[in-house]
Amino acid sequence: MEKITEKLLLEKGSPKTNKLEHIKTLTLSKLGLKHQDLPVKLLSRLQSLERWDLSGNRLQELPKKLELPALRYLDLSDNQIEDVTTLESLSGLEELKLEDNLYITVSDNYKLMVLLPKLRIHNGKDISTTANHVRFVYTENLMTRISAVWEKGFSLPDPITTEKMSALETSFVDTARIQVKFGPNSVSDFTRWRVEILAMEYLRSLTEPQEEPDSKEANETKENCDVSTPTKRKQTASAVDLNISLTPRKKLRPDLPASPVQDSPRKTSLRLRPQTLTQTEPMRMSPRKTVQPPSTPARGQTRAETPKRGSKVRHVQEDGAQIKQRESVGRKELQRDVDMLATLKSCGRTQPVHLKPLHVLQCHSKQDSPEDFSTQLWACAFQPLPDSTGAGGGSRLVATCGGDSLCVIDCETGMVMKKYKVPGEEFFSLAWSTVLMSRGKASAQHCSILAAGGKRGLVKLIHPRNNVAYGEFRASRKSLSVLRFNHHQGNFLFTGSYDNKIVMWDIGGVDVQYNYKVVQLLMLEISATPLHICLPPNSPSSHLLTACEDGLHCYNTQLGTNTTTKRSKDMEISFPIYKKEDKDHDYHTIDGLSFLTDDIVASKNYMHGCIYLWSWSQTKAQKPDKKSRAVCAVVLAELQWTNTEIPYLALNTCPGQAYIVCGDDKGRLWTYHVTRLQKNSFQSGKPVQPTEVLEWPTPVRKDHGQLDGPSINSVAMDPELQYLVALSDKNMVIVWKREESS
Repeated sequence: MEKITEKLLLEKGSPKTNKLEHIKTLTLSKLGLKHQDLPVKLLSRLQSLERWDLSGNRLQELPKKLELPALRYLDLSDNQIEDVTTLESLSGLEELKLEDNLYITVSDNYKLMVLLPKLRIHNGKDISTTANHVRFVYTENLMTRISAVWEKGFSLPDPITTEKMSALETSFVDTARIQVKFGPNSVSDFTRWRVEILAMEYLRSLTEPQEEPDSKEANETKENCDVSTPTKRKQTASAVDLNISLTPRKKLRPDLPASPVQDSPRKTSLRLRPQTLTQTEPMRMSPRKTVQPPSTPARGQTRAETPKRGSKVRHVQEDGAQIKQRESVGRKELQRDVDMLATLKSCGRTQPVHLKPLHVLQCHSKQDSPEDFSTQLWACAFQPLPDSTGAGGGSRLVATCGGDSLCVIDCETGMVMKKYKVPGEEFFSLAWSTVLMSRGKASAQHCSILAAGGKRGLVKLIHPRNNVAYGEFRASRKSLSVLRFNHHQGNFLFTGSYDNKIVMWDIGGVDVQYNYKVVQLLMLEISATPLHICLPPNSPSSHLLTACEDGLHCYNTQLGTNTTTKRSKDMEISFPIYKKEDKDHDYHTIDGLSFLTDDIVASKNYMHGCIYLWSWSQTKAQKPDKKSRAVCAVVLAELQWTNTEIPYLALNTCPGQAYIVCGDDKGRLWTYHVTRLQKNSFQSGKPVQPTEVLEWPTPVRKDHGQLDGPSINSVAMDPELQYLVALSDKNMVIVWKREESS
């Protein structure tokens, strides 16, 4: 006799109805059901079923191919479930209960996270963070290893036949299951299962390549996205192009751009022309100003103001501890220089580059006015390659932000390919990342996304290729000062804000409908406003360095090692210049920070006039002071920079070409090719001179006077240093291009 009948379903279901298609909740608990007691044909009529209680039965699995498109909640607790893969057809599930199923393992729980892409609650706990990690980051790592197995020992048959492909699939999948090792032993069964599926998908992708969803589809899906999107603006006559050949004063020494939207942006007819440069003494240092510089708007304060530390004046006993540490490191100075040169040896084949200005763009103007030379531009970054291998060269697309807009610019043509405008916003920071876009049964693909934030405390999430601003979330009630992605785990985003906090978020991946979910993972308590965030290349998931108004701090960001979601600093890194502080000079503001190599860090102290190069590993190896948590930076070299009282002139690095670049308050770019550093450069007391100082191109506009050199707030370089982009405090984006030596 059948246990499950239409009459029973109508009796146990709600709301009360005479049609199975109208039932939304169904309770079939404690009926002694086995999987053969569940008739697929009858149950498949429950097309509106949202909640289903099957607890307290004797189910070992669910019937395969049972499709209930509206089902969001399923209770299978207190059963005998052994095979969770039969739940795959219930792809809309968001909450699942499996307590008191004796045979469920950790690997089974991981399988569920992959099989059920919308699963957020498991056994009453929010698993969003772990699930997104398994779905995207874990999968990406496995795919990298599977690809390596293929490239090492396999190739497609010629000609391709069914028999040959079948044999190849068997051999390739078996080999991948054996050779691909990843994750802890407790999930080894899941790993083998996942590798088998991914290996087959990888092989299919080689013979049946999938196309990326086009812009039209993406724009249609955007209409169904329940998020706020900024107004997208086509480029009008607001991009002013230099479009002529300029020569810097001193002579020393592929992801293709995406197709623009329907109306291709054009460069304006307004042009900037260069003024003949007057030759002066090479690399003359700017004299220290005796009066305050003119006031220009800054983030929450005027540039005329000296940045204030959030913390109190340091205790005298701290200095004693620092001196003691300094003496202990002093005995290792010679070895330190040897280590530095060995670290830089990998970049020793690079040569100094020659850069010339190519474009000057005025693309962030208020109301697209060509008269706007006051909007401050704060951050720029080159688009990373869409894959995670790092092969194939760099992109020529750069994102810039300032005022109420964000632009994506093709450095070669000078065209603004995309422009996003948010009235009332003032963008302070942006960051690129590569996440996985899931596409149903098709294999997932990498896509480059952009996150931007500023005055309103909101993070905008954008997929520029498809011209979609697909979401936003509130990261703080105060303004955001900095954003940074963890590029080893592209869905992990750090946001720094003016309420003295850094928060770590999991933004997950996206699907073709741009569904996404953001989860807060960690909060770091900062003593002052964070200006820059850096993640050590070798340990981006365990350590974080932040340059703040009151110093340079290090935090432990390893998930799973600490039960608390709020953490205080592990240590503070101090610099020799601190010893010269007095009541009129505070050097604790760190307004420049970037890794040059896996170990060497470049940082800049406000008002110091030099850039420090120091060793991260040797600094971290020291034991912090018990009270202050301070350690002395193991300084390797000092680079001569300009003397200025203008804060927030950020430096940047190009590790692949061993370059450091920092702008100044006169529109100049100070460049350093660090392979030319000499031994004992720090101990000699003489800062290393720049390789080249690129002068401000001194453009002029028709019927207007010459444009004086502005302050360079930010710089960015593509990985191969084919292009260098500088942002000014006078609404100008300056693009420099590498000249190939003849």
